Amino acid sequence: METAVAELIMMASNATAPAEGGPAVMPGKEQQEAGLGVLLQIMMLVLSFVLGHVLRRHRFYYVPEASASLLIGLLVGMLANVSNTQTSFRTWFNFHEEFFFLFLLPPIIFQSGFSLSPKPFFANFGAIITFAILGTFIASVVTGALVYLGGLVFLMYRLPLVECLMFGSLISATDPVTVLSIFQELGSDVNLYALVFGESVLNDAMAISLYRTMASVRSHASPAYNVLHIVLKFLETFLGSMGSGIGVGFVSSLLFKYAGLDVDNLQNLECCLFVLFPYFSYMLAEGSGLSGIVSILFTGIVMKHYTFTNLSEKSQQFAAAFFHLISSLAETFVFIYMGFDIAMEDHSWSHMSFILFSILFIVLARAANVFSCAYLVNMVRPANRRIPMKHQKALWYSGLRGAMAFALALQSAHDLPEGPGQTIFTATTAIVVLTVLLIGGSTGPMLEALEVVGDGLDGSHEDNFEDDNSYMAPQYEEGSSSGSRLKMKLKEFKAPSFTTLDKNYLTPFFTSQNDEEPDEPLLPPPPLRSSRKGRR
Repeated sequence: METAVAELIMMASNATAPAEGGPAVMPGKEQQEAGLGVLLQIMMLVLSFVLGHVLRRHRFYYVPEASASLLIGLLVGMLANVSNTQTSFRTWFNFHEEFFFLFLLPPIIFQSGFSLSPKPFFANFGAIITFAILGTFIASVVTGALVYLGGLVFLMYRLPLVECLMFGSLISATDPVTVLSIFQELGSDVNLYALVFGESVLNDAMAISLYRTMASVRSHASPAYNVLHIVLKFLETFLGSMGSGIGVGFVSSLLFKYAGLDVDNLQNLECCLFVLFPYFSYMLAEGSGLSGIVSILFTGIVMKHYTFTNLSEKSQQFAAAFFHLISSLAETFVFIYMGFDIAMEDHSWSHMSFILFSILFIVLARAANVFSCAYLVNMVRPANRRIPMKHQKALWYSGLRGAMAFALALQSAHDLPEGPGQTIFTATTAIVVLTVLLIGGSTGPMLEALEVVGDGLDGSHEDNFEDDNSYMAPQYEEGSSSGSRLKMKLKEFKAPSFTTLDKNYLTPFFTSQNDEEPDEPLLPPPPLRSSRKGRR
């Protein structure tokens, strides 16, 4: 964290200081260039929003909004490359992973947790955790192992094993926001949406934690860093971050319950405090060496469920509108930002075999992730709640790569030596462009072919949730034995026990409203067009 802040200060100093031995830059000229850079960014944002609206209105899914934003950034970046303004553009419009992680990512991740309807999410929580944690671990290891073996047999550029695992970790950060946006337009099965949405939120946190752990192993190359140490380090980071986020959320709920801020003359203070708590959670975790993305995600879930009900009505309307607005701007800007930087950065295309085989390996790793985890989930689920094969195929196809993988690859270019770092960054860039533009554009027809979206599944997702028998508790027949009843009750124990704890103890203690609040619809406002997704 301290290094990131220091680098930001150095970047600001380098941007304003004149070159050594060269003519001093006039402050007015520098301010003019900065203004033109900001103007360009605003114009690109406006164009992206307008174009995205036109595409949605005409239901043209072959160019999703994320793809349109990425193309706009690529086009402007290529124009800057052939013009004489490249240096100025690079100064004021460069993709810095610190800016992405510290300023763009937090509102996106918080909105993901804040807009989450807890009932469908926690009904599928076991499967979501399996896909996001175990599945991402499987995908990372499989990708890293295949890349390492490919180098050993001279199929591709050879990387050391730790660097291969770092590449496997960062490229496993999926970004299925294009799929989610199409789900909203076409209507989708509530179970599938919950799985894709939940995995996309937690997957980035897992990928970042794995990447940071492998980077730590590389920087401390010693026998002490065995497999057990890596697992314990990850659990420490993940569980500590989750506890930090939940704790901040509970503290905020108690503050708004007892501080008496929900009166007319204190609504401005109430809104300001509510907006600051998510950033406090994120920076607390970052400053403690934990995962900011995991922390702010669970802060969003807790604040929506408890803190939000303690706000006045006007403050509730402001908070919901504010986070929706700021996350939409950040999501769109991330794809524009990424496309521009892809066109402006120097890439190493001398190892095309590495790129081609990497694409094949991540497809195989995604299949190993989805189908193996679905098999494990179906083993412990009753027959009426098993994940059907068409949902598994949709999950496999939704594994696009986006801004999170790109930001981690950009960071790896600094963490690794020039050869491996540049190769990984170039391969990740090619994979991101390919998945967002080609796979994202074919997502609509693919989902329709799998019959997981369409008119028959449209309508209120909350209604579908209530009517879906897969979420109803199994009914006991009159003739069933007491032993069978006991087994069924044991299977149902966990979810109802948490619901009872929440209703009878947590909600009365942390909120000023004891009545059960109606659940929000499962579908959040227009989802991430960034890759949703977070740091560590």
